[in-house]
Amino acid sequence: MQSLYDIPAPAKLNLFLHITGRRPDGYHLLQSVFMLIDWCDTLHFDLRTDGQISREDLTWALPADDLVVRAAEALQRASGCHLGAHIGIAKSVPAQAGMGGGSSDAASTLLALNRLWKLNFSVETLSSIGLGLGADVPFFLCGKHAWVEGIGEKITPLELPRARFVVVKPEAGLTTQLIFSDPELKRDSETAIISGFAANTIERIFKYGHNDLQAVAQKLCPGVSRALEWLESQGLSGRMTGSGSAVFAQLLHGIDENIDRQSAPDALQVRLCSNMDVHPLMGWAPSDRLVKV
Repeated sequence: MQSLYDIPAPAKLNLFLHITGRRPDGYHLLQSVFMLIDWCDTLHFDLRTDGQISREDLTWALPADDLVVRAAEALQRASGCHLGAHIGIAKSVPAQAGMGGGSSDAASTLLALNRLWKLNFSVETLSSIGLGLGADVPFFLCGKHAWVEGIGEKITPLELPRARFVVVKPEAGLTTQLIFSDPELKRDSETAIISGFAANTIERIFKYGHNDLQAVAQKLCPGVSRALEWLESQGLSGRMTGSGSAVFAQLLHGIDENIDRQSAPDALQVRLCSNMDVHPLMGWAPSDRLVKV
C-alpha cells in the first residue's frame, strides 16, 4: 500500500490585522501579514483503491465535517480521481486560535493527495480548490510568508527575518463570525502599503500595525486579556493573532530562558515557536507561473 507519513501542516501568526472597510455583500476588507511558524499538525495518508475517504483522529476528536475530509473530497471531484485515502490526523495546533490550523491541514491534504494520486495539479489549481474550503487555504499553498489583502484572496509572498515568539492560547476559543459580526468592531483603519511595511527595521517589523479585532475579542473572551496580562508580567508586549483567541509576542535575543512558563495559569497553553523560511511542503506541486524554456 502506498503511504505518505508525517506530513506537516504549520500554523500561522498574523503580525497585524487591519480592517479597512466592508464590501456591499458584507465581506470585510483586510490587510495583514501571515507568517508561518513551526507549530505543526501532522497528517498520515494511506492510499485506498476503493475511492473512499476515511479519517482517524490520532489526538482529540474532530468534527465530522473537518476540513481535511472536505479537502480530499473536493480534490476528488475536481480531478475525477477514483482513488481514495485513509487519513490520520495528529492535532497539535489548537482550534479557534486564529492560527489557521484547519486551513493548513486542508492545504497539506491537497498537496499530499495531489502527490499520492499522481494528479500533478499546479499550486494555482489547488489554490482555486482550496479557496472554496476557506480563505486562508491558498496562503498555506503559496508556501511563503505573505502580505494579504482584499477578503484574503490577494496574496503577495514576502521574506521575513528569522525570529522567536511565545504563543499563548487561552482555554476558550473564538469564532471568526462572532467577532466580525460585532457592531463595535473597528472597520476603518487607514490603508497601508507593502513597501511601507517592508521598509521597517528588523526591530520594528514585528511590531508593525495592530489587530483591529483585539478589543472585541477581549470583550467576548476574558481569556484573551488574561493571556496578554501574563505576557506583560514576563516583560513582553503581546497582541492577538487572526480572529481567534491566541496571542503572541516576539522574544528578544537571549530572553527565551527568562520566560517563566510555569507561572502561567493552567488555563493558558504556552509554546515557544520560530518562524519558518518556507512551508515544509514547498515545491510539492508545480507552478503555472514558472516560465518553461
